[in-house]
Amino acid sequence: MIDRQHELPVTHQAKLLKVSRGSVYYLPKPVSQADLALMRRIDELHLKHPFMGARMLRDQLARENIHVGRRHIGTLMRRMGIEALAPQPGTSKAAPGNKIYPYLLRKLAIVRANQVWALDTTYIPMAKGFVYLTAVVDVASRRVLTHKVAVTLEACHAREIIEEAFARFGMPEIVNTDQGSQFTAEEFTNAVLSKGVKLSMDGRGAWRDNVFVERLWRSVKYERVYLMAYDSVGAARVNIAQYFDWYNNERPHSSLDRVTPTQVYEDLLPQLAEAA
Repeated sequence: MIDRQHELPVTHQAKLLKVSRGSVYYLPKPVSQADLALMRRIDELHLKHPFMGARMLRDQLARENIHVGRRHIGTLMRRMGIEALAPQPGTSKAAPGNKIYPYLLRKLAIVRANQVWALDTTYIPMAKGFVYLTAVVDVASRRVLTHKVAVTLEACHAREIIEEAFARFGMPEIVNTDQGSQFTAEEFTNAVLSKGVKLSMDGRGAWRDNVFVERLWRSVKYERVYLMAYDSVGAARVNIAQYFDWYNNERPHSSLDRVTPTQVYEDLLPQLAEAA
């Protein structure tokens, strides 16, 4: 996509292609094999016990004869983009420069396709290094509408996949995210609000608000990612895309009466037309 030998400067190519310069120039920072193994284990523990913060993770790892300080665990958690799913202090305060929108899903009956979409980002381990996976999920059907594997946590990636979802599936009533910087950035919020779609944001660290996406991450990691050792970003992209195609169209979903997400999504679309 980017031709580094072209006479047109790389920055201009990135602007024309509407991709961030950060992702073009990004060079993975070397991470020790010990830290990569530790991050993998932290990720596994976070999926099983999302309430665990750095101190509890330190104690749990010590039981496994893995001795590491809580400060180092906290540093790795921030690098991975995860935090303990528990009420945090100062949740009513917006991040500097970024507006936090109210949570709109409490007591809302979600019964239609394209009624509520959820976005979230998760850490994906590779053989050497790691990447981030962001997905758009239709909440009623659990169907993964669009997704992207990227090497950085930037708003441009979230904007790209929500715009792709709009183009392919139309407009939902509500888009729900967490308070991650990529979702509170104006580049993303403007892309949603400019379409007349309401924006909802989870309480910071509140597990109840994003539990349906957390279940998706558990599925994709235990059924695919942890079984692989991706040796490149390209390999991760291809394999995860294959998984989501299978997840949507062939994998019966226990919470959907053993029906696939695509079947449920298509069945629930007529209800959206009737409600309009």
